[in-house]
Amino acid sequence: MARFAWPDGKQCAVALTFDVDGETIPLVQDPDRGHERLTLISGGAYGPAVGVPRILDVLQSAEVRGSFFIPGFTAELHPGLVKRIITEGHEIGHHGYLHERPDTLSDEDEEAVLLRGIDVLERLTGRRPVGYRSPSWELKPGSPELLQRHDFLYDSSLMGNDIPYRVATPHGELMELPVQWILDDYPHFARVGGEIASPQKVFEVWSSEFAGYHRFNGCYVLTMHPFVIGRPSRIALLERMIEYINDFDGVWWATLEEIAAYCLSTGVGDTWTPPTLPSRLERESGRVRHP
Repeated sequence: MARFAWPDGKQCAVALTFDVDGETIPLVQDPDRGHERLTLISGGAYGPAVGVPRILDVLQSAEVRGSFFIPGFTAELHPGLVKRIITEGHEIGHHGYLHERPDTLSDEDEEAVLLRGIDVLERLTGRRPVGYRSPSWELKPGSPELLQRHDFLYDSSLMGNDIPYRVATPHGELMELPVQWILDDYPHFARVGGEIASPQKVFEVWSSEFAGYHRFNGCYVLTMHPFVIGRPSRIALLERMIEYINDFDGVWWATLEEIAAYCLSTGVGDTWTPPTLPSRLERESGRVRHP
């Protein structure tokens, strides 16, 4: 059932990724008063203060390297943490400056935010980020071209497949390492509708998904937030998932940068051209002709 050529004949790839949103959460959720909401601020601060150190300890014990996507604002607040992540061999990717969704910004502001985040991460790490993940996983039609123009190797925000693919842009192709909400910790554990899933329930979901990705030769990208997965019962879930995956043959543990570099060097991955969809005005004006 192989449909993707992984290195050394591996059956699938696995990447553990972490969105270190930190103290941007209150400022994004409540732009006017977020800076005054101490409880919300403390919840965001839990990620860099407690969650990330726990995650790093788990990764070190398992001898697995991860990909950490950090808003520039969070990186500036926690330069020591950024240094530890880099020192221990993990990847740091771009995640906006203040966790801004590109679809809420003008084209000019989107580029300004991108450049500001690049500047912060390059200054703190000594290296330009090569990977990008959009805050809230929302891109504009022009975002892939913008990333390509600014020399990003890959994006990890879209959901069009469960293997890597290339997104066609006027400036060239951008490697896409797709994600999915089912493999994100926040939808499972967030207090939405008054329900919070147990770690056992999430293990059932994530382990079942991995078995499917392994069967179908996929690229299994777990997306986690340190203020979520870093809680005591949930860090045990991460340890349990690593043990579960290690019981399978043919697994390539890799950072997203390593996966993107492999795909680009070997030419694997199909190309997707995003469709141009009509706006509401075009639809309602009758100018759109459907086949």
